[in-house]
Amino acid sequence: MVLFLASVMSGEACAHAFLDHAEPRVGNKVASPPRDVTLWFTQKLEAAFSSITVTGPSGQRVDAGKPRVSGDRMSISLKPAGAGTYHVNWRVLSVDAHTTDGSFTFQVGP
Repeated sequence: MVLFLASVMSGEACAHAFLDHAEPRVGNKVASPPRDVTLWFTQKLEAAFSSITVTGPSGQRVDAGKPRVSGDRMSISLKPAGAGTYHVNWRVLSVDAHTTDGSFTFQVGP
């Protein structure tokens, strides 16, 4: 019983919001530029301390407005930027007060 409680308590202490999946999918190729990028995490997020930036093929930022956060999901609208490689960078604060960050790319084109 003591071992069980210790393992449960240590699991809670190590909990963080990690990226579960994204749309467009990480590393995927899509035919046309998406209107937004949506990320799903393994825990609920604190909206005021979570962010996404997206750069388009020219290296300039194409994210528009503030990220929208609802539970474990965060999304941001994109300005049209054409074909090429898009870079997504994210930083989130989960409701358990842990911060995580990361990045990924996706391709747009035929």
